[in-house]
Amino acid sequence: MYWPIGTPRIYATTTSRASAKTNFAVSNDGLASGSAADTDSLSSSEPPPPVLLDEKDRSVPDAHIPPITPGLRTPATPAINSVEHDVFHDGASSNSQQYLVGSGGGSIPAGDPIIALKVSRTGHLFAVITATTMTIWQTKPTVIQAVVVRSESSIRSYGTNVALLLRPDSVIFVVQTSLGYLITYSLATDAESRVYKPHFSDHNNIQRRRQSHFGGPGNNTPDQILLGPGEGAGVRDISVRFRRVIKVDAGIECAIALDDELVVATKKPAAVQCIRWTPDSTGNQTSTELVSRMGWLEKKVSIKEMTHDRPMNLSTWVTSDGKAYAVQRISATKNKDSPDFDPKKLFKGYCFHSPLGHSDNAVRAVVNARFSLIAVGCADGSIRVYSARDYAGNIPPSHVHRLPVSSETSGPLITLSYSPDGYCLFAGYENGWATWSVFGKTASHSFNANPSITSANQESWLNGVTEASWIGGACEVLIVARQSESVWLLEMARSAVTGCYTPPNLFRTVLQSSSSVMVYRGYDLPDLTSISAEPFLWHNARIPSNYLLNQWPIKCTVVSSDGRYVAVAGRRGLAHYSVNSGRWKTFANEAMENEFQVRGGMCWYQHILVAAVEANRSYELRLYSREAALESSTVVFTQQMPAPIVLITPSGEDSLLVYTYDNLLYHFVFAPVSGAVRPIQVGQIAFHGIVRSPARVRGLSWILPESQMVDGDPSQDVAFASVLFLVDGKLVLLQPSVNNEGQLKYDMRVISHNVEFYASMRDQLSVNMLSESSAGFSIDAEESSLRNSLWVFEGHELKVWPDIQDVLRATSIEHSKELPPTVSMPIDFYPLSILLGKGIVLGVEPELVQRRDISFSFFRFSIRTHLFLPEILRFYLVANNSAAALRLAQQYQNLEYFAHGLEVLLHHVLDEEVDSAPKPEAAILPRVLSLLSSFKQYLDIVVQCTRKTEVRSWRTLFAYLPPPQELFEESLQRGSLKTAGGYLLILHTFEELGAASEQSVRLFSRAIREEDWELCKELARFLAAMDESGETLREAMELVNIRVKQDTDDTDIMSRLEVPTLKPNGNSRLTRQNSDIGSDVQSASDISSFGTASPI
Repeated sequence: MYWPIGTPRIYATTTSRASAKTNFAVSNDGLASGSAADTDSLSSSEPPPPVLLDEKDRSVPDAHIPPITPGLRTPATPAINSVEHDVFHDGASSNSQQYLVGSGGGSIPAGDPIIALKVSRTGHLFAVITATTMTIWQTKPTVIQAVVVRSESSIRSYGTNVALLLRPDSVIFVVQTSLGYLITYSLATDAESRVYKPHFSDHNNIQRRRQSHFGGPGNNTPDQILLGPGEGAGVRDISVRFRRVIKVDAGIECAIALDDELVVATKKPAAVQCIRWTPDSTGNQTSTELVSRMGWLEKKVSIKEMTHDRPMNLSTWVTSDGKAYAVQRISATKNKDSPDFDPKKLFKGYCFHSPLGHSDNAVRAVVNARFSLIAVGCADGSIRVYSARDYAGNIPPSHVHRLPVSSETSGPLITLSYSPDGYCLFAGYENGWATWSVFGKTASHSFNANPSITSANQESWLNGVTEASWIGGACEVLIVARQSESVWLLEMARSAVTGCYTPPNLFRTVLQSSSSVMVYRGYDLPDLTSISAEPFLWHNARIPSNYLLNQWPIKCTVVSSDGRYVAVAGRRGLAHYSVNSGRWKTFANEAMENEFQVRGGMCWYQHILVAAVEANRSYELRLYSREAALESSTVVFTQQMPAPIVLITPSGEDSLLVYTYDNLLYHFVFAPVSGAVRPIQVGQIAFHGIVRSPARVRGLSWILPESQMVDGDPSQDVAFASVLFLVDGKLVLLQPSVNNEGQLKYDMRVISHNVEFYASMRDQLSVNMLSESSAGFSIDAEESSLRNSLWVFEGHELKVWPDIQDVLRATSIEHSKELPPTVSMPIDFYPLSILLGKGIVLGVEPELVQRRDISFSFFRFSIRTHLFLPEILRFYLVANNSAAALRLAQQYQNLEYFAHGLEVLLHHVLDEEVDSAPKPEAAILPRVLSLLSSFKQYLDIVVQCTRKTEVRSWRTLFAYLPPPQELFEESLQRGSLKTAGGYLLILHTFEELGAASEQSVRLFSRAIREEDWELCKELARFLAAMDESGETLREAMELVNIRVKQDTDDTDIMSRLEVPTLKPNGNSRLTRQNSDIGSDVQSASDISSFGTASPI
């Protein structure tokens, strides 16, 4: 559901023309200038505790030099808040800190490649390191806030930088060095102070913030016109200070920084050391556990890579033998009363990936908390994904991400990163990168880039990636290329379904980028136009800059059922847009905008926008009218909710389903009250004990019996509704029943796994999608129509139950009964919506554009479609349900590409049965031909299929068809001359057509009478190719002349049909053709074609 768009922005600390006097900080890292570090270490079987070195252990003057913020001229403030504003930075702890000294001159080392990149938990800032420097960037605006250049004495004593760690709250940065040291720096900021703030002293035309406009720039106040999305807060004033040096004598394999401690895996001996940021109640700051004493780990292995996921409270370890482990920290406070508690045991874990060979060795691992998955990158470049079902080691395999190229082309895997919402996986390789959807559909990659153009443009982001991190709520990806000093920022477009799972977003394709919304509008266009790749099929709308300024990134986008309106919501507030007028509406002032946050999604009911919001610790459903100004006083209605809302979704014509964190599903019905539309609660369902974690529910809908929908009381819908839950990647069906006490209960059944999205066509009726259907589609044709179908995308293929009632019956009669079979559709692009009336699945596919006339490469995406009709018709025919197949086909017979769909069906079935040679009673081909014979395009479809298949397949095909002679005669009777010409070729192939046969003459003369000169030309070429002498053509032409003379006295036509005699000394054109081709037959054909040119 994610695709790269455009070309990336480039950011670097220095340019090729570095300034001779750049203001930065030189850090001696606790050393007096020119002094060396104490390298004495202990030697024992257990690694010694790390030595904490601060300025008390060095020859540092007592008087601190006044702090100078790198690049800024403002003093540090005592007791400043951390950059996250949730950790208090105690100014009294300055004994363990050393201020960094601003350099009066010099330059930042230029040309050094970036080694590592880390992003803070909230994404407000990121840091990169080279061998000798550390640079801290603010994300929005993307500017450098601080540069720390390590001094020569520090590099000699501690070694060069090799890795970077960042405490999740971004208060402490840790640099790992090549000599086994960890250098820590603290970061603080003043929440009120800003730098580089534009000011226009002579600007008098101060405009009021506009509420209704066309988006784009020009609507901001004067001090904001230079700022872009997310840059309204300005550039913060930060202070970076040296904290201390940690010496690890046992050597460092890898390390991770957690909220409470620094976890270090050592080399000799192999162990894991936990270093607390602050000492505990007993004064201890370190604890150690040897790998050899961890019974769940193999002996004599070391830990090569560690990651940690805070939402799941789960770590992954990759060991030197290629295995991967799921690990948890044992809490001493929580487990001290347990009889099995051992204070020396720090970790517990389970091996979930054991390689079968060297190619399966794990090299990287990353956790996807949103879908409870763990992805393991292997030595061969593939990525094996496991499902973490519990914390007791139940982590079975789920699926595999395969590279679109060979492992030799991609090179080894370097980095893995899931998007914050878990929908996309980014993998960086030595020679490029690739992205996949959560369950394995390839989305994009850079391996098809042109090496020469890439090298000429110096676009190293296409050649290999060493680090990648998502920022801006997955709107953008930060990329560090191999041997590059730049950071590349690549924008991503994503489906609106990722942020708001509602039926309109599923049935109307809407893409959301960092600053715009793209709506596909081909639903109401003619059939062939709607499936073209023309750019005008997309309606692009730029989100207002005055909204993006402080509310970027956009978290939620929703389209109305008729495609007329779009609404977006960012960090706070919302804005909505009319596709027809092209105008946005935003709040009158920032105070109204910042008063609430959309939490739980949005949806449209006619022109009313329904938003699930959180405001002042209360949870509400708010209704805003598109026709009114967007203000707090113009809210149509506010419905208080007792708990936070997980999601809202429309259902049917006037129903609204609201699911909350207290595991309750509320049913509202929209109704006019006192002249205004209001949601009225008519029922609710409690799912306590059924749905364990409401937060893991991604999508929801329900299915009502037809009688209840038409004549039932809405207040009783909850008693009859079967509920579909999309929990992580599982599609769960809950069916109501009554127990012995007469109480309502629900029987649960998981009907599909690895589900990325599902779509119930009963919900499509609520978005009024029948307006885009062709005239042949009738909603009255209930039986065998796809009105009740259920569509599920499982990552690699799209599956369909043509009738959801079959699923309901199978699960209600007997819980262990197998589910009905599905129609399986392998699709080579990512599907976004199902256009039921047009018979197609719509999606997009990214394309990397590289041209020699521009100096950069860029991504664009094109529309892709898949005709689903052949697969569903075949499903019915295999089930020997020809009547249902016929009824379904009749609903689509007026589509312009209907005949093509039947031809695809015939072609696929014919190819399979030629190879498999089934018994006549088991053959599907007769049923397909019987279906085709019900439509007027039958003869054309058979001929088109023969043209695209091998001759050996013709015998199998015509074994179930009338003789070709009869089909030829029928084509002539219908006036389908070109189709009859195709059967001439079949007759000739079957050696049933004699020289200058009657069929050829009849068809030729008929084509002349109807002045179909193109067909005449093709027939002449066909007859000329039957023998090298050309006598067949001459004989046929004579017979045609005789036949035509009987029907007409048009001598002009007769003169043009005469075949000229070949002359040895012909014109130069004919001579050249004969010399080039070496065949008189081709020459005669060319002359015939020339002679039968279109009439004047």
